[in-house]
Amino acid sequence: MPTGIGRDEVRRLLAQGAQLIEVLPREEFEEQHLAGAMSLPLEELDAPSAGRLDRARPVVCYCDDFQ
Repeated sequence: MPTGIGRDEVRRLLAQGAQLIEVLPREEFEEQHLAGAMSLPLEELDAPSAGRLDRARPVVCYCDDFQ
């Protein structure tokens, strides 16, 4: 189940090998994204695309939506 976490927790998880996933639309990801992030747009998220993730590592999902 998704859980909101703060910046310090994100840093800690990434330092321990977590995967950083941005679910922004691909155009927004291409314009600007967090270093090391993988693009997995929310509208394209399905079982095959989620299969690109390493199930043995935690996933940090990021979306910067101010609407």
